[in-house]
Amino acid sequence: MIPGAAAVWKALPVAQRRMIILLVAAIIAANIDQPYPELAPLQHGPTVLLVLAAPWLLRRWPLSNGSVGCMLLFLLLHTLGGRYIYSYVPYDAWARAVSGHDISGTFGIARNGYDRLVHFAFGALLTAPFAEAARRYGVMRMGWSMAFAFVAVGFVGAIYEIFEWLLSVVAAGQTADWYNGQQGDMWDPQKDMAAAQIGSLAALIWLRATRQGHAEAISADAD
Repeated sequence: MIPGAAAVWKALPVAQRRMIILLVAAIIAANIDQPYPELAPLQHGPTVLLVLAAPWLLRRWPLSNGSVGCMLLFLLLHTLGGRYIYSYVPYDAWARAVSGHDISGTFGIARNGYDRLVHFAFGALLTAPFAEAARRYGVMRMGWSMAFAFVAVGFVGAIYEIFEWLLSVVAAGQTADWYNGQQGDMWDPQKDMAAAQIGSLAALIWLRATRQGHAEAISADAD
């Protein structure tokens, strides 16, 4: 065992330890009878690294249970998408099994939209953690922390789209196409970034409406 690992783990709030365990279980489940094994490392590798680093990161830069929960929800959505390389998440089949109707037909969606949902969720779920980090460690006031979070969502989203572009340059053609999930849409990167910003804006509206409670939550010690 890495020296000090047990102490770092035990120092985390119980709720956050449970969240990390839940994410580990989700990653394992997503790779059972993996339908796209050749792409699984690209999809799940970064999440595994983040899980391994999470106890040390949260020990060094603590966050509230609410913010860690938001990050967990995003990573669970990503893990599900990664199992089906996003473009083939069978949500229509699931919807038909439950209701007899598919989502694409009901709403007139011409492509698999799960990736767009996750980009929206990135903005919606990561805005609060970004804002909390800005308040805790950047000593920003609430308004500035929310502005920082909105910009951070855009910045991280842009860096990710640049990474996808670089991957498409260096990787084999079909691997790049599968990972990028453009599905023939030349404006896919711009739409993904817009979805994230819309999600972030929705989160900011919610945070603004609950400003007092949020301020109290992020000023309290994580427990």
